[in-house]
Amino acid sequence: MSEPHVTLDPRDPVQEKLRRPLEDQLTSALQAATERVRASYAGEPVEQVCQRLLDETRAGLHPDIAAGFNPDMEEFCRVAVAIVRGAGT
Repeated sequence: MSEPHVTLDPRDPVQEKLRRPLEDQLTSALQAATERVRASYAGEPVEQVCQRLLDETRAGLHPDIAAGFNPDMEEFCRVAVAIVRGAGT
């Protein structure tokens, strides 16, 4: 599985200016969450793994950023599927 990455779609010049550092912070939190969830995976269903990824990612962010973080859950669930499928290897 390749490392997960967060990409933002800024809507104005201020968001564009902040995009790169915010993407880096979100990506770092997601990658750390992925490693924690992968390491502790114990046969849970994909939906539960997906929710754990979201919870762990938000826990790794500043509370203000975490509150506004609404990722594409289909993408999060793809990472969860990769964790579940990789558990047997």
